[in-house]
Amino acid sequence: MIRATAGALICATAILSCIGVALIRRYASLSLLDEPNERSSHARPTPRGGGLALAGAYLLGTYVAATLGLVEWSLSFALMGGGSLVAMVGFVDDHQHVPPRLRLMCHFGSIALAVALVGGLPPVDFGWGPTDLGLVGTLAAALYMVWFLNLFNFMDGIDGIAGVQAVSMSLTAALLVAVKTGSLDDATVLLLLAASVFGFLVWNWPPARIFMGDVGSGFLGYSLGVVALWTVVSGQLNLWVWLILGGTFLADATVTLIVRVISGQSATAPHRSHVYQRLTRFWRGHRTVTITFAAVNIFWLAPFALIAAVWPRLGSLSAVAALLPLCWTALALGAGRSGEISDKRSKGSISA
Repeated sequence: MIRATAGALICATAILSCIGVALIRRYASLSLLDEPNERSSHARPTPRGGGLALAGAYLLGTYVAATLGLVEWSLSFALMGGGSLVAMVGFVDDHQHVPPRLRLMCHFGSIALAVALVGGLPPVDFGWGPTDLGLVGTLAAALYMVWFLNLFNFMDGIDGIAGVQAVSMSLTAALLVAVKTGSLDDATVLLLLAASVFGFLVWNWPPARIFMGDVGSGFLGYSLGVVALWTVVSGQLNLWVWLILGGTFLADATVTLIVRVISGQSATAPHRSHVYQRLTRFWRGHRTVTITFAAVNIFWLAPFALIAAVWPRLGSLSAVAALLPLCWTALALGAGRSGEISDKRSKGSISA
């Protein structure tokens, strides 16, 4: 169960996010249009920057939750401090180009602040008992959080996909926290994130009437990384649960990057070779791809995450079992490669 005050705050956050997106859409329709180009997956000019509203609604919600004793102040400060910086850099980048080096410096600074406030990586159970990785583990966790922050930007290329990913991860994690603690009150910070993104999805569901932009994708990646670290430090969930929950985005973005580097392509040049982009062209639309990613999150990844949460000794094995098939699928669908997916109906298979 969840307290009435927490429930009211969650509902108010969703409503505030939805109204905020509507207001930003008016502004963006005049001065912040995303024009289609050869790398785009959309066909008409669409306003962007709606992520500013979900970021504002979420940060306000976490502040109020902290004053009510529903969220720890250290976590709230980590989200508000680093999250504001990431969102600000993203919003500027939506208007004019921010040099990658400066953007990355801001990301590392935000993550460093979060680690200082929330704590470093605690001992990890690899299947034979907790192993304290010390400073090396904390640095590895920080690097992973920076990667996760940026891969949300890489994967935010079609209607609804980043929002659906964030809602899937937040709600599943919230339910797992409730399973572990017996109360949804401990998952308030996750439910607030899901609510703020839901308010945005009202406008971003295919066909999208506004995009979240870098301000939203970066903020979501940062917030999920910080909340994940907090649940691990507090002992509510473990590292393996979060690796599993982010599996669809991790597999697509990571395999795509590795294939591009190995094949001699630029790791930083814009492209349309992610699996979700290739599937969008194959299926000639965004909705089916977004729903497919959501289905994988719910019916494939969530059960493995439950196993990892309830039986931590099986966490590493569950992560391998959950993620390896996704990586193989990404390779089979041509992640990182040029060309299109072809439908070989005579053989009943899809290949690149």
